[in-house]
Amino acid sequence: MDAVNACAAVPARGAPLPATVRDLGRQPYEPVWHAMQRFTDARGDATGDELWVVEHEPVFTLGQAGKAEHVLAPGDIPVLHVDRGGQVTYHGPGQIVVYPLLDLRRLGIGVRDYVCRIEQAIIDTLDEWNIAAERREGAPGVYVGGAKIAALGIRVRRGCSFHGLAFNVGLDLEPFHRINPCGYAGLAVTSVLDLGGPSGIDAVKPVLLSHLARQFGLELHATPESPDLTTRS
Repeated sequence: MDAVNACAAVPARGAPLPATVRDLGRQPYEPVWHAMQRFTDARGDATGDELWVVEHEPVFTLGQAGKAEHVLAPGDIPVLHVDRGGQVTYHGPGQIVVYPLLDLRRLGIGVRDYVCRIEQAIIDTLDEWNIAAERREGAPGVYVGGAKIAALGIRVRRGCSFHGLAFNVGLDLEPFHRINPCGYAGLAVTSVLDLGGPSGIDAVKPVLLSHLARQFGLELHATPESPDLTTRS
């Protein structure tokens, strides 16, 4: 079965469920990561779903099964071993990172369907700028002409998702040369800017959020309140 047929998900139907959007601005990775863990550990059946949107300071992250050999020459960029799936990727300014903190059981969505819906939201977002994107069999994420434009790294605990997607909009791609992106040596990486789209994440962010809401059947409500990003031991 090819990647397209394996991802035959259609947008959710029925009355949309409310979800809170928190735009965290630019933040270091580690405090946001630990805040996601705390939110997921503390949530109950009545806890509302949230989407956290952030632009991270430069960092390489290695997934749970990540191999250090895929980090070639990090230089002055820190490397964190984290509890998501996948290998190594880069986060930095100019990249939209979205963490969907969703109760997948309540939404009636399985893990494979969850991944497919995220990918489709990114594909539909790129289509707004006439950029034709696709999936790749066996390699989650979104690609344009063989180059990766969005990476996925997820974790599901007690039926609830955290971690999420990293979408290259107008970032400096040089750090990707210091790693084997997602564990693939020589994998080309691209951005919306390089493909003729807008360079600013503020132009892309509302479009991406709209398509994520459509895929998951959510009614989004923004709040100025941020989660507790205090670093704890």
